[in-house]
Amino acid sequence: QVKMVESGGGSVQAGGSLRLSCLASGYGLSSGCMGWFRQASGKEREGVATILSDGTTTYADSVQGRFTISKDNVKRTLYLQSPILKPEDTAMYYCAAGHRYGASCSLLPSYFVVWGQGTQVTVSS
Repeated sequence: QVKMVESGGGSVQAGGSLRLSCLASGYGLSSGCMGWFRQASGKEREGVATILSDGTTTYADSVQGRFTISKDNVKRTLYLQSPILKPEDTAMYYCAAGHRYGASCSLLPSYFVVWGQGTQVTVSS
């Protein structure tokens, strides 16, 4: 079985940093995609960043150059970091795992099949 567990969310002042972690366990993730998604109140869930087993990354335009997705294969942990947060980053953040269907991972939530429970990130002005 496969399981994803997020941690690191909380309340942060605008301009502060973010570092979310997601522990992945089980089989079926080594050759697939892993990613971070977020859903703000009243809005649809959107892809933030994805990463392939070989390290290839994809970012949403809204976070390009500001967010970084990475992983530690030894610790089997996925990370999402940002040195400068904005109020519009406020959302429930989810980590997920899915299958690879192209040269890079899709940012569409429908391509991912295993999800964590989510962790809330609130950025105040």
